[in-house]
Amino acid sequence: DGADPGHVEKIWDQMFLSTLHYGRKGLVLNTISVIDLALWDLIGKLRDEPVHELLGGAVRDEIQFYATGVRPDIAKDLGFIGGKLPLRHGPAEGDAGLAKNIEALADMRGRVGDDFWLMLDCWMSLDLDYARRLSLKAAELGLKWIEEAFPPDDYWSYRDLRAQAPSGMMVTTGEHEATRWGFRLLLEMECCDIIQPDVGWCGGLTELIKISALADARSVMVIPHGSSVYSYHFVVTRHNSPFAEFLMMAPEADRVQPMFAPQLLGEPVPQNGRMRVSALDKPGFGVELNADIKLSRPYEH
Repeated sequence: DGADPGHVEKIWDQMFLSTLHYGRKGLVLNTISVIDLALWDLIGKLRDEPVHELLGGAVRDEIQFYATGVRPDIAKDLGFIGGKLPLRHGPAEGDAGLAKNIEALADMRGRVGDDFWLMLDCWMSLDLDYARRLSLKAAELGLKWIEEAFPPDDYWSYRDLRAQAPSGMMVTTGEHEATRWGFRLLLEMECCDIIQPDVGWCGGLTELIKISALADARSVMVIPHGSSVYSYHFVVTRHNSPFAEFLMMAPEADRVQPMFAPQLLGEPVPQNGRMRVSALDKPGFGVELNADIKLSRPYEH
């Protein structure tokens, strides 16, 4: 309709309201998120400003990162403040599987020492009883948080786990939640200590701003799910986002490489677990699509 790309609120509302009968979450919100991010990138390039300046400017000089991957011990050597491990054994494996999880966590704690953060990513796979038992045993090893223990719609189990979690251990979730209304439920039901929206899934940057404001009013931290520059520009402008996630995409999780390589060109990466704001000073999000990549269509004849 000839809308100005800077009218992100109007465009977002049109996209969301026109898709309510088949959208609200999932692939439709992912699509809305991507379009919204593209608009913010375009605005920044038209105005010759980085997105973090459009959002009000940086509140710190650098971003600190924790690493997600199978080798937190290597992440420590690379300068990250913590490491998040995948949980390998779920409720179907019973007590034996739970013991294996704790054994793996204890082994990693021995490698990284007591002061390095260790977290567990459960990928929506647990029930409340298992999560309770896991958290109690993991607390003895100084687990910093237990992440995404349940399916995203099971707000009640998140609420109960947080209420019963050992002292000092946080409960986190939100990677697969969407829109301000979904996160309002998480916050009002006191489901977690940290919300983890993915800016490419939750509704884009326009919606993430609203989500963060809800969390800030309740003194809840917002640590977006790893999405490279698309969340870095946001994190550096928010007091309640004191650090960020970096996904270790190298096959052995033994080195730092751009998260979206080779699809993006110019993507900055942490140095010694940190990133200066100056690395984000190019217009827009500061990256370009790699036009030389050929699309792979393995089932096309």
